[in-house]
Amino acid sequence: MDEQAERLTGTSGKDAWLRWYSVWDIYFAVGFVSLIIFVSLEDNPVGTKLGVAGTLLAMAIWYAGYGRAHITEVRSVARGRIFIAGLMVLLVAAVVFDGTASFVLFAAIPMAFMSLDLKEAIPVVILANLVPATAVLLRDGPSTMFEVFGPGTIFTTVFAVTIGTWIHRVITQSEERAELITALEESREENDRLSREAGMADERARLAAEIHDTLAQGFTSLVTLVQAAESELDGDTEKARRHLALAARTARENLSEARALVAGLAPSALGTGSLDDAIRRQVDRLVEETTIEAEYLAEGDRQELPTVLEVVLLRAVQESLTNARKHSGARRVSICLRVAESALLRVTDDGSGFDPATAFDGYGLSGMRNRAEQVGGSLVVHSGPEGTTVELEVPL
Repeated sequence: MDEQAERLTGTSGKDAWLRWYSVWDIYFAVGFVSLIIFVSLEDNPVGTKLGVAGTLLAMAIWYAGYGRAHITEVRSVARGRIFIAGLMVLLVAAVVFDGTASFVLFAAIPMAFMSLDLKEAIPVVILANLVPATAVLLRDGPSTMFEVFGPGTIFTTVFAVTIGTWIHRVITQSEERAELITALEESREENDRLSREAGMADERARLAAEIHDTLAQGFTSLVTLVQAAESELDGDTEKARRHLALAARTARENLSEARALVAGLAPSALGTGSLDDAIRRQVDRLVEETTIEAEYLAEGDRQELPTVLEVVLLRAVQESLTNARKHSGARRVSICLRVAESALLRVTDDGSGFDPATAFDGYGLSGMRNRAEQVGGSLVVHSGPEGTTVELEVPL
């Protein structure tokens, strides 16, 4: 859209017609200078020549010092009317000195259409074209006026109105395009702001899910192991040491997960082996840290899956095991991963179950569902008094 804006408004940010306004300046300058030279070469008294030249020079100064800024920058209705009024006064004065000065209309008429609204410019232009005829009428009488200026006045008036209307239409279209570009730029800025906010919200949700699935679960294990070790200090010190060793290992793994999260890498559990290895390590940790029996079964083609799918499957295993450990009171957990036309993960426990419809306050099941949807997969949860089954299927 930036390129479109430059094409329509010019690289300087001005309206397209203003980009070429220097051509008008040249046209006005050539017109005034040529007319002054032409009048000075006529066989007229010196006073007449000086009067016409002085009036035309004043008209040029009035344009350069006051009118041009209105046309190109200020665009004030009152300022435009003042400029054209002054221009018409100087036009009348020049024609009174010498009728030849009426040629200045070729420069004055475009200024009128550039400075005024169309409904105001047309009457002004018609009156301006009548100034030379009126001067002849007052000086030489009606017969000379109709003989010399009648057809010419009608032609120049019609021509001026036609060309002026075209000039006004060009200016109007340019201003409308400039307004459109401004609106588009504002809309783009608003879209950029909304996109940034949406991106920030997505990133916060992603980080929240990552922290919940890794660091929060790791800290939960740490607290459990430290409490278990504390309870064994006065009794079975060997068991306390084993709990502390497991806590240290969990802390190191949590630190590795934190570093991977900061670096935006894949889960550290996937960095040292396959998805099967990562799932087996989760199962082994559950067995070592609790009294829950767990097993893992891999079926189908053991092809290497895309990393994004492996992350979704591993996080689902971690969350399911955490829920079985913390909430279900399960004695046994089984995990099955079947890879064929799709990857189907099934995690089953024999715990007390829960109501899936009311379990979306945290990041657990909702996080798993969001991850599945992001890769085009689906999550189904079956839960009751006999246990819970989580089924996650993602396309390959």
